[in-house]
Order: sequence, then C-alpha cells, then structure tokens
Amino acid sequence: MTYETLDDDLVNELLDNGRASLRSLAEELDVSVTTVSNHLSDLEEEGVIEGYTPKVNYDELGYDVTAIMQLKAEGHALPEITETLQDHRQMISVYEVTGDYDVIAIGKFEDTDDMNDQIKTLITDPDINQSNTSIVLNTVAENEQFELETDDD
Repeated sequence: MTYETLDDDLVNELLDNGRASLRSLAEELDVSVTTVSNHLSDLEEEGVIEGYTPKVNYDELGYDVTAIMQLKAEGHALPEITETLQDHRQMISVYEVTGDYDVIAIGKFEDTDDMNDQIKTLITDPDINQSNTSIVLNTVAENEQFELETDDD
C-alpha cells in the first residue's frame, strides 16, 4: 500500500466495514492510528465521507412497496417540489433529471394503499404537470456502493 492511494484504500476499507475501529483500519492499511485518524478527518472535512449510517432493509420492517415517481413540473417550482419530496420521510431518493421528466423520486411504503394515499398528497401541487408512478416488482440491487480503484488493483 502506498500513501498515494491511502485515502482510496481507507474509503474501500470503510465500505467493507463502516464500523471498523481506527486501530483495525491502521493494521489493515499498515499505517499508524494517527495517520488513519488524520486522513479520515480530512476525508470528512472534504465531504468525501458524509457520515456513517446503518444499512436498513425496509422490507423486513414492513415497507414492502417501492415506488418510482416521475414528475413533469414548472421550472420555477422545481426547488420547492424537490424540497417537499426530500422532506417526506419515506422518500429515499430524489433527483432532478434531464429527459421527459424533471424529477424522479423513489419511496418506500407499507402497501399500495399507503403508497396511493401518500403519492396523491405529494402530487397535488398545481405546478406538477404530469406524473407517472411505477411499482418495483423485484429489487435486484439497491443502495450499492462501489470500491474505488487504486494502483494496487
């Protein structure tokens, strides 16, 4: 391991185990605990690492329905619409996009009735011109992150 790839290697180790201790990271990367701590602090300050959070399986908690909403909206209203969607506790992703629609939002719901009620409430905004909602039938991959390439690869 070279210092040129230390940050990428550190990120990759954390992707493998976000709860790893500084000591175990230092041992794995063959550097001092202080070096790991300093690099980790730098990565956090730079916004590369935004936080540490558990990976939750919403299906196991009863949120069996995943819905993908596509919205066409008036341009001036995009910030307000995306903020409303982002603030909704069951929306897990909100994107402004190019193409036929302006916004794509992904939400988790207990059942189709819950989804229907909540989506109807969310899309009553008069600045939303059109909406299309798809229900996910089978989740193949979700919340996946990829390791960074290093010279050691």
